[in-house]
Amino acid sequence: MNDLSIPVRDVAVDIARIGAVLGAAGVGLEGGGVWAGQAHYLVVDGDAAITALDTAGIRGARAVPALLVPLQADVSGELGRMMTVLADAGIVVTAQYSDHENRKVFVVDDRERAREALR
Repeated sequence: MNDLSIPVRDVAVDIARIGAVLGAAGVGLEGGGVWAGQAHYLVVDGDAAITALDTAGIRGARAVPALLVPLQADVSGELGRMMTVLADAGIVVTAQYSDHENRKVFVVDDRERAREALR
């Protein structure tokens, strides 16, 4: 799975266009959101998403492999625990959000070290 990040200015207008372009290309969004001028979506095929966006004239998108970790949603403080583990391990987290299967999605500087830290 890949984190697809796309710069946005006008959230409703830009996301409507991005959603239409990706939908027409058969690229499903498995989770994500928008914050700080960036849309982040979890996609299976990052290359297909980038190609579709580029073809539509939507520039600046990037796709990077994401780390997916099961989230114990019924445990209060679980996200805080996970982030503390990553911080203590010196992992740089550039994005985190949830997918549609109750997993945390992490975009990190070292996926393997992050995976080991969160075991």
